[in-house]
Amino acid sequence: MKDLTNPVWIKMKGLLFLFIGIAAAILIFLGSPNWQTAILLVVAIWSFCRFYYFAFYVIEKYVDPSYKFSGLISFAKYLFRRR
Repeated sequence: MKDLTNPVWIKMKGLLFLFIGIAAAILIFLGSPNWQTAILLVVAIWSFCRFYYFAFYVIEKYVDPSYKFSGLISFAKYLFRRR
């Protein structure tokens, strides 16, 4: 499969991810509409975003600048290979 290089399609892909995330969050909240669900959902989303930032930016910029990550599976392989 060829890499996606067209800026319009890259932006569309990003918007699709945003739409899917919003739809999933709404469906989860509608399944259990209370403050605890809402807060836990926000915390989970925030934590996953921070992990993603850590996995790609922090590791590449501060821990091992020579390694370029291509995805979360690549990151997991990197972590287990380093031990």
